[in-house]
Amino acid sequence: MKTRTVELVASPREPHFVGDGFRVHNFIPSAYRMDMIRMDPFIMLDYNSLYEFPPSKYPKGVGVHPHRGFETVTLAYKGKVQHHDSSGGGGVIGEGDVQWMTAASGVLHKEYHEEEWSKKGGAFQMVQLWVNLPKKDKMSKPKYQAIKFDEISRFELEEHAGIIEVVAGVYNGTKGVASTFSPIHMYNAKLNKNGKVNFEFPSHFNTVLLVLEGSITINGKEAVPTDHLALMANDGEAFEIEANENAVVLVLSGEPIKEPIAAHGPFVMNTKEELREAFNDFNNGKFGYLED
Repeated sequence: MKTRTVELVASPREPHFVGDGFRVHNFIPSAYRMDMIRMDPFIMLDYNSLYEFPPSKYPKGVGVHPHRGFETVTLAYKGKVQHHDSSGGGGVIGEGDVQWMTAASGVLHKEYHEEEWSKKGGAFQMVQLWVNLPKKDKMSKPKYQAIKFDEISRFELEEHAGIIEVVAGVYNGTKGVASTFSPIHMYNAKLNKNGKVNFEFPSHFNTVLLVLEGSITINGKEAVPTDHLALMANDGEAFEIEANENAVVLVLSGEPIKEPIAAHGPFVMNTKEELREAFNDFNNGKFGYLED
């Protein structure tokens, strides 16, 4: 089996606010060659690195907005976020929880700091990922998966190296609870200092590692500090990571859908005509209703 090497290590770009509740570094798409085609099926990755929000009388966040043609996945590491959408999905996610919304044919949704958490403020750290849908599923019915921390499957590594939390896909026989429309592996690797773990994905799967805490070394060569992202080359299957200190790493690997991508704002379709239809449907109220 061939070793998969590191194509590049990306430092966090200057942060910007999405609404007033999410201070994010954008990694996908970005100037680091990580566009929607290269990273397929992962078409956006925004990372709210650890940030202290002051107490607020009114919850900060993002007001009502539409989506069609893909899924939004929010992983909570610190803080609490509340979500509502026009298909009836919604809930609160806190530390360790995951929110997986399938926009598909179209929803309106809003996301904001949970009210009681907002009044106190505190440490906030989140990842939001957009996962593309195959053409055959883009106009399917919207759905919502609320995945609580204690529902996430876990694999304990040998020699007290740490644990792998399997959100989606499979690791060493341990299956994640999230359902996906295309083959995707999504793990939180929580490693103790000097802990080592091996991963193996098909070479054509696009794979990235985002270091949320600590720092790691990949294949004994490439160092990846906190808040940096490593893009793995598509030149092999297996690679090893070692924690230089206690570390938390988001591991994403997915099979490219390899279909045309037409994206504009909150819609990701296959053709420009489908984009025009999405805007028309939104303007004509076909995404339902949600109070701001």
